[in-house]
Amino acid sequence: MTIHTESNIAATHATAAAQGANVAPEKAPSKKGANQKKRAPKGQKSAKAATPKKAAAPKNAALAKKEAKAPKNSTKPARTKEASAPRAESKGAKILGLIGRAKGATLAEIMTATDWQAHSVRGFISGVVGKKMALAVESHKNDAGERTYRIATK
Repeated sequence: MTIHTESNIAATHATAAAQGANVAPEKAPSKKGANQKKRAPKGQKSAKAATPKKAAAPKNAALAKKEAKAPKNSTKPARTKEASAPRAESKGAKILGLIGRAKGATLAEIMTATDWQAHSVRGFISGVVGKKMALAVESHKNDAGERTYRIATK
């Protein structure tokens, strides 16, 4: 027969906990400091009294760094954008030839010549011809309701 005393009960509970009780291990302290949230304002840094200050940087330090990095005598000339014509046998050249005529060309004619869909033709005319090549393109509907494009004359 076993006599249950307080010391026996405490020892029994301690061995049960050590043998595999579901007890979470102690959490180790974090070695990292707290991170600031993204785009949060940074706090002011405290002044260190014992360290001597470096020579004061000029107010336009960023400008001075840029000037120091860029060589004064650049070997590459600055590139300028020039309107370039498409290759001779390309679909773009076909479109330019069609809309360069005095009467211009209908959307259906351009679609047949290039084998493109209507949205592709309209995109080419507005994007490449109108913006990249900087040509003024006139667009109007004829009596039959067909859209006609032509290069505007000055």
